[in-house]
Amino acid sequence: MSLKSHTISYQSTKPYYTLNNLTSETKNIWLVFHGMGFLSRYFFKPFMGLDATENYFISPQAPSKYYLDEKFKHVGASWLTREDLQLELSNVLTYVDGVFEAENLSDDKNLILFGFSQGVSIATRWLARRKICCDSLLLYAGGIPNELQQEDFDFLDLNKTSVKIIYGDDDKYITDERVQSEGQKIKKLFQEKAEIVRYNGGHEIHPDVLNSLF
Repeated sequence: MSLKSHTISYQSTKPYYTLNNLTSETKNIWLVFHGMGFLSRYFFKPFMGLDATENYFISPQAPSKYYLDEKFKHVGASWLTREDLQLELSNVLTYVDGVFEAENLSDDKNLILFGFSQGVSIATRWLARRKICCDSLLLYAGGIPNELQQEDFDFLDLNKTSVKIIYGDDDKYITDERVQSEGQKIKKLFQEKAEIVRYNGGHEIHPDVLNSLF
């Protein structure tokens, strides 16, 4: 008996979601990556308090959906697992490329990359591998993958790109040990130019925190 792994390539169609209208009055374009267990169309809720005229949001949808409860009623999604990580990551990043290209964005707007929880790993990997020049990088309650090194972000002009790391003081996933290790990583990756924003609360996006970032 011989077990072998094989791969194939095929065309796949996947959705993504937007919030508000992209017009000449739009100032900020947000590419937002949700956390594990979310669906994109529900992830917009914390952003709805921001000015709808000035802010346009694009939310890619994590590809792997699953039921969140034993009644098989509520559905969530995950970006990646450790299983076939590099292959799945390549697929995810290709999908994000497609979303970005489909929107055909002009460069006269502020581009904001936002990742929450598991979405931080996708936002940073896509940024680093595709060398995307953004105006703001907002990493909220998530960890930066260990494989990313300082040279992966050397293309960024950190005098022009604002980097903010946001987390809650009562986040059950963020221990003191993790704060210390992530802090050292962040200092190295972003040459001590990242701003740390700590808020009172747990593992969730607070609209008032979002409003305070600008």
